[in-house]
This record gives sequence, C-alpha cells and structure tokens, in this order.
Amino acid sequence: MNKIITILLLVLLPVAAFAVDQNQERPHWSLELKGGTFTPALENFSAFYGKRSTTEYAGALAYKFTRWLELGIEGGYIKADGQGFAPLHGTMAGNVAYDLFPVNVFVLARGVFSEKQWLVPYVGGGYTRMYYKETVELQGSVKGHADGYHARAGLQFLLDGLDPDSANSFYLDEGVYHTYFFIEAGYTRAMVNTTSGGSVNLGGKSYLAGLLFEF
Repeated sequence: MNKIITILLLVLLPVAAFAVDQNQERPHWSLELKGGTFTPALENFSAFYGKRSTTEYAGALAYKFTRWLELGIEGGYIKADGQGFAPLHGTMAGNVAYDLFPVNVFVLARGVFSEKQWLVPYVGGGYTRMYYKETVELQGSVKGHADGYHARAGLQFLLDGLDPDSANSFYLDEGVYHTYFFIEAGYTRAMVNTTSGGSVNLGGKSYLAGLLFEF
C-alpha cells in the first residue's frame, strides 16, 4: 500500500506543480481588431458626403506592464467619398475622396480583478498623429498630417466560457489566454490648417466593436 501511495505522489506532484505555475502565469500582450462608425467633427460633413458618419477599421497591439495597465500602438483607416465642398481645399468641388489614417500611442487601464471576470471595463487615451489625404476631381490632392490626442472607454465581455474546450485548445495551440468581445466609444482631436487659411478638426467620435486576444 505504501508503495502505491508513493507512486501516486510521484505522479501527481509534477501535475500539481504545473497547475500552480500555469495559474501564476498571466498574459503579457493584447491584440485588438475592431471596426465601426466614425462621425467627423467637420461641419456639414453629411451635406457633402451624403451621410453623417462613415466607416472606421483599426487594429492595436499593446504590452501589459501589469495585469491591468498597458502601453500600445494603434493604426486605423477611415474613408469617405462624396461630392460638393472639399474642407481641406476650402473650395467647392466635384467628386471628393477623403481618407484618414490615424496612428495612436496610448496608455490603457483595464478593470481586471479575476481571470474569470466576464465583464471588464476599460479606459485609455494618448497621442494621435492623423495622416490625411483629400483628392478632388480635376484639382489634385492635399495630404499631410496633424497631431492631437484621443480618449476612449469601453466594456469587454469574456468569451472563454461559451466554449471552454475551444478556449483551452486556443491557449495550448496559440498561447491565447483569453478572448473578449468588446464595444467602445472614442474621441479624437487633431487640428490642421486648410489652404484657405482656416483650421479644421480632423478628429471626431468613434463607436467601435471587435475582438480582443490576450496572450
């Protein structure tokens, strides 16, 4: 009997130690993929582009200094096509193609208190460089960049519990600790001078949803 107990202990102790080490591990990176709507701060945007908002897509990668605090970089793409006034040219125009490429460097805090916490609030913000390009039919294009800032806040919902087997396989195969669905609202301000001598805010409000992977 003693031999059997000894053998069982020798087998189970490494397993228990591995389980403890795994529980002590934590994700060190986060990857976000998201999309939604962008409502520009430009006045009369809907009159010239046919709608008040347009589409926005973005992706972000961040390093976690702690379980709740991270520093990251985000790139996005915003596009609108319309007819009428070209705000950066400051003139009446025909067909207009308006493209924005925001690049954000941010600090973000997540309210994580448990690895099984299904609802996690977060808030963040930081520096923005907004690259822009406006192409007007028969008038060429205006392009450049503007510096500013951004802020965002949202809620993330843990998806691991919906399919624990798949979540476990995702961790074993790809090293992804958690997968979340999230929704967020953001605001960006980046002022640029126009060719007519004025200035406009290339930023606006964003309403996005996406997937967050922690690894």
